[in-house]
Parts: sequence; structure tokens; C-alpha cells
Amino acid sequence: MDDTMLLEKRDDISVVLCGRAGQGIQSVEHLLTRICKRAGYNVFAAKEYMSRIRGGMNSTQIRVSSEPVRASVSRIDILIPLDKGAVRHVEKRITPQTIILAEQQVIGDDFDRAGHKFVDVAFTRTASEIGGKIYSNVVAVGTIAALFGIDLQTVSAYVAEFFCAKSDDVVQKNLVAVKKGFDIGLGLVNSGKIRVEIAGAADLESQILVNGAEAVALGAIAGGCDFISSYPMSPSTGVLAFLAGQAKDFGIIAEQAEDEIAAINMALGAWYAGARAMVTTSGGGFALMTEGLSLAGMLESPIVIHLAQRPGPATGLPTRTEQADLELALYGGHGEFPRILLGPGRLEDAFHLTRKAFYLADKYQVPVFILTDQYFVDSYYNTGCFDLSDTRIDKHIVKTGVDYRRYELTANGISPRGIPGFGQGLVAVDSDEHDEAGHITEDLELRVAMVDKRLKKLELLPNETTPPKLVGPEDYKNLVVCWGSTYHIVEEAVGKLEADDVALLHFAQLYPLPSGTADYLLKARTTAIVENNATSQFAKLIKLHTGIDIEEKILKYDGLSYAVEELVERLNESFSRGKA
Repeated sequence: MDDTMLLEKRDDISVVLCGRAGQGIQSVEHLLTRICKRAGYNVFAAKEYMSRIRGGMNSTQIRVSSEPVRASVSRIDILIPLDKGAVRHVEKRITPQTIILAEQQVIGDDFDRAGHKFVDVAFTRTASEIGGKIYSNVVAVGTIAALFGIDLQTVSAYVAEFFCAKSDDVVQKNLVAVKKGFDIGLGLVNSGKIRVEIAGAADLESQILVNGAEAVALGAIAGGCDFISSYPMSPSTGVLAFLAGQAKDFGIIAEQAEDEIAAINMALGAWYAGARAMVTTSGGGFALMTEGLSLAGMLESPIVIHLAQRPGPATGLPTRTEQADLELALYGGHGEFPRILLGPGRLEDAFHLTRKAFYLADKYQVPVFILTDQYFVDSYYNTGCFDLSDTRIDKHIVKTGVDYRRYELTANGISPRGIPGFGQGLVAVDSDEHDEAGHITEDLELRVAMVDKRLKKLELLPNETTPPKLVGPEDYKNLVVCWGSTYHIVEEAVGKLEADDVALLHFAQLYPLPSGTADYLLKARTTAIVENNATSQFAKLIKLHTGIDIEEKILKYDGLSYAVEELVERLNESFSRGKA
């Protein structure tokens, strides 16, 4: 290969770091994304990791760009393997254009160095001289920062900030490590060995850098959440951890319950007492919550459920991603009662829809789901500050009178919701079928009236619909349908098709299905749906409510998200069949 390894001036560069759990790969992700943003670059980061506390192989991808980037790509421009086995872990993504920065002993003797752009960089040896191999990740941070031309002061300032809670000795050693790494990177640039050129940076100081879990949690705070009870379960735990960290500032009670059954019942008790509560869980945890979900249906209790999906059944692939719990959320629980399902595709959607979830749950006294997945909750990118111009919180609680009836039969199906101690009335609720006052009944005619009353709320929900988002030409011939976390991946893939007759239709409200859905689908010559599951669950829901069967189904269920390049190829195949 050529001695000079030039990354031509381009809009974005993809950096991948790979190593064992415990080597601090996530720390590198955190440091580099913040440092690059401070330097004026747009960033996107996503990770994939094995279910290991120590060992296994984890990788993180960081895209650094002069333009907004918000999706995973297969391409690797710079690879930093920090452990033996790392190259093999990502070798299908390595091309002759990939620059590999690593030590020879990490690469191994069986790797074809001659056919690749390989540079021997002493990450581990340098770290050992400082105080141990643990510092090799920070050495790598310094090296990459130098390659991107970020000044050492910006890099060192954030490293000191990141480690400020540690001892002075640890802080100083990390500063030495990042300086040593920076010198290595600078040496590669000055010697002409590597040149990394990227289009100019911008002023991003007013933007925020958050991941999906933080966006959901911030939306919960904006929605008035003051109680969260959950049992930790990947990948949902980030929401619980974030709200627990903000509990003191926002008056939130954060309770780590002994199990998911206790968690959902605590949340229902909190709503009964007048709080605004949520639970955050994944598929296996939600399975334990389904009896509590049915209890919410019978009590007509509001509740917000964040369901961060991962592959099942059972434990499945606990640290991977999938969109396979849509039907679980839609049909979970016994009996018939209304619910609302929301699936954010962008970080701003996660904020606004989670906030809206509390409003909908409170107003209609129904369970509201926020469906995310591992890819979504663990992905970072910089974005504009969330709109806080309207911060009012409308609470739909009435002051009770002496003749108060919790389940009064009303024309619209919504009974007045009181809470104990607010007024003179008795707020009686029961898990059995009940009369208007909340007392157990086996009056079968009243049973029919109560079921009809609860289901009548579904007639009102279209008034609160979040419509699907159409991106692209309104006179499209080809339409790509997606939901939830695939939004930005599909958006970038459609943009690379170089076709002016393709549009994207993203659904952030999954149920009730927004009105007008059929009109969008009937307008297209060919429609393809993109889902991260094996049975195209959303396509089945669309067919159930519109009678339209989307024939072109692009499905992925290996535990990983789509890469943009992969989706471009599969979309081209689908639309080629549509023209035949």
C-alpha cells in the first residue's frame, strides 16, 4: 500500500473502536463524541456489544462530519482494534481503504497486512509506561483527536472534566495518556504517514448531545413525571438511571423495585395517589408486567410504559436490538381495553412523544407505550435543543364531592378521575368488574356497559393522532414505510438512491393507526416496509386496519440494526421487482 494513507476531504469519516468489555470502549465513545462536538463537528455514535461484564467483543462506531449524521453505516474509515480478536469481529466491514491503527500483537500474524493500510501504533505499550494497559483507550482518544486536527487544549480540558471525580493521580495519568496519544497522532500527520481531511467545522455550541434513553427521560420530566419504578433490564435501564440522577432537582421518586411485577403495581399506586408515574423495561420484564397492565385497564388508570425492545424469546440476545415486541405491547394483557402505542424515530420525537404520553395517559386514563429498542436508546447524535416553549402540564384530576362515582357512565367513556384526599368523595377502585361507585358487581348488563364505556375511548383517540411523517416528493411512485428507530437509517438510504420518485413514510404513532394511512399506501406504485423483525409486525397491523398488504418486506432480525449501505441495496432490489 502507499506510504501516505489519505482520507480525502469528505463530509464524514467513520471511526470504529473494538475491544473487550472492560477496556473502556464506552469511555472512548463518550470522550470522542463530546470532544469532536466541542471542536465543531457533527457526531453520531452507536454501539454493539456482547452480553459480558468482562471479555467478549464490543465495538462502537463514531461518525464525525461537517453535516448532520444520524445513522449507522457499514463503512470503516479508521479502525482501532484494542484487543486480539477485534479485527476478526469486524472484518466483514474492513476494506482496502480502511486505515487500521493497532499494535502488531493485537493484529496477529495471520492478518494480511500487505493488502491493508496498517500502521503500528503503540497504544498498549504507551499506556503501560504511564501506569497500566487501562490507559490505552485514552491514548487512542488523543491519537484520533490529533488526526482530526483538534487542538490539544480542547482535548485535555474535556478529559480533565470527564475524570474530575477520580483522584488527582488518576486525572493526571489520563492527561498524560491523552497527551502521549496526541503526540502519536501528530507524528503520523507530520510524517505524512496519515492525513485525515474533513470539510470545515461549525459552531455547535447551542446544540445538545444526547442518546435515546436520555431523550425519553427528558421527555418524561417535561411531561411531569414524578415517580419511576422499575427493575433494571438492558437496554431500558438508562432511563431509570437518568431519572434517578435527576431526582433531587425535579422532585422525582425513583424506586428500583425487587421485580417487574412490583414495579408496575407501584406505578399504578402512584397514579392512584395523584402522581405521574412510568416504568421502563424490556420484553422479558414487560411479560411479567402484563397482569399489572390488565389491572390498569380495569382500574382505568393512567400509566406510561417505556418498552425498550431487544431480541427474544426468553433472554434471547439481551444486548442486541430488534423491533419484535410491537404485538406484545398491542395484545399484552387479558381482556379488552384501549391503549396507545408510540414509536419515536428521532431524538426530538422521543422527547415530545414521551411528554405527550403523560398527557394522553392522564386525559384518557389508559396505558401509553413508548416503544424504542437497543439501537435507539444507545445511539448519540447532536441536535438542536428540545422546544420548551410550552411547558404547562395539564392534569385531568377532579375535586370529588360526597356523591362522587369513580366509574360514572359518561357519554364519551371518560369518567371523572379523583384522588384520595382531594375533595370529600370516596375514591374506590377494584380489579374486579365494578359499578359506577367502584364496588364489585356481577350484574351482567352493567358488565356490558362498563366494557363499552372503556372501549368508547378509542373513538376519541383519533383526535390526538400523531400523523405519519412524509419525507420526499408528494408525487412519489415508490414509498418506503418504517416505524420507530429505523427513521434516520431509512432517510439516509433513500437519499442515496438518487431517485426523485421515492418517499419515506415514518410512523411514530403505531396504534391507533393514524387515519389516512391507506391514502398514502394506495398512491404508490410500489411500497416497501422496513422492519427489524422476522414477521413484519407493523405490516400485519396495517393490513388488519386498512386491508392493504405491503408485498415488499425488508426485514432484519440478526440482532443488529440496519446499515445505510445494506438498506440501499435492499431498497434497490425491492423497487426493481416493482418495475418488473
